[in-house]
Amino acid sequence: MNRLGYSISALFILALATYIPTWLKEDVGLAEVSEQDAYRPTYKAINLRSALYDDSGRLTHRIFASEMEHYEQLGFVFFKQPQYTIYMEDDQQPWRLTADEGTLYDDNRIQLEQNVIIQSLSNDNFVKTITAEFIQIDLDTKLMTSDQPVIIIGDDYEIQSNGFDANLRTKQYELKKHVQTVYLPKTEAP
Repeated sequence: MNRLGYSISALFILALATYIPTWLKEDVGLAEVSEQDAYRPTYKAINLRSALYDDSGRLTHRIFASEMEHYEQLGFVFFKQPQYTIYMEDDQQPWRLTADEGTLYDDNRIQLEQNVIIQSLSNDNFVKTITAEFIQIDLDTKLMTSDQPVIIIGDDYEIQSNGFDANLRTKQYELKKHVQTVYLPKTEAP
């Protein structure tokens, strides 16, 4: 190689060495920006009202929330004061879920926290109301679970448990750590 080739190679290496730190800084900056963007909601809604239908057009869920924030990169939707109505198959009566906060994940699982109340909208159900501070529900299978204190209320009883598993379809409830059951039969007036 002659002197001209060495000179061109030296200039190329010098230019490359000068701009490599600049290129690397820009890449790091873009990574930091996209990480920060993940913690910002993709969009927000106030007084959200929504209805979800299955493939055959049957209503499956109704949602109301005072505020909603969608975090697309993180894969969840956050609700403030959600009111979630789950419609069951086979013409069973729906269930209404309310809480102070709720998080709906991309895998169709919702976690309700703080002042959780689940009410049967049927007068015929053995279980009328379930209260807790935390409940997780798989919206596809209609399975509920909690590892927190739960109170199950019916017409003439109250069951307290530290956690439970429940199936809204079959109406089967499994208490994890039963605490107390109080039975208060209704008395008929003479």
